[in-house]
Amino acid sequence: MTTTVLTTDRIVLNGTARTREEAIAEAARLLEAAGAVTPAYESAMTERESLVSTFMGNYLAIPHGTNEAKEAILASAMTLVRYEQPLDWDGNEVRVVAAIAGKEGGHMSVLSALAMVFSDDAAVEQVLAAETPEAVLALLGDVNDAVDE
Repeated sequence: MTTTVLTTDRIVLNGTARTREEAIAEAARLLEAAGAVTPAYESAMTERESLVSTFMGNYLAIPHGTNEAKEAILASAMTLVRYEQPLDWDGNEVRVVAAIAGKEGGHMSVLSALAMVFSDDAAVEQVLAAETPEAVLALLGDVNDAVDE
């Protein structure tokens, strides 16, 4: 069975966070609203970030929880928040925060699909310029093809 991890209601084109910490909290709230995680997942995301930066390059950060947070994950899901003004992510500029909650390792294929899009500068520009959540989803549609549960 294929799981849809990213839907248009989980894509926010004008994030309100101004710091890395606020962006992680914003992403965690979206995952929680999607029914994918418990409130405990936010602290696991913050803990992961304190251990290793989730900045991936090309304006992308992919915050996610620690391995110990497995019980806080109810279902595989991804949220994407785009920011008009770059956030300072340990000295790197981030404009797209894609938060992932992966049930039973399901996040690895999503990470791979996301990395493919963000390794292409033209695709990154399209994500940054997209005017609707539907347009972003069309650019990132492979993330949904990547997860089987």
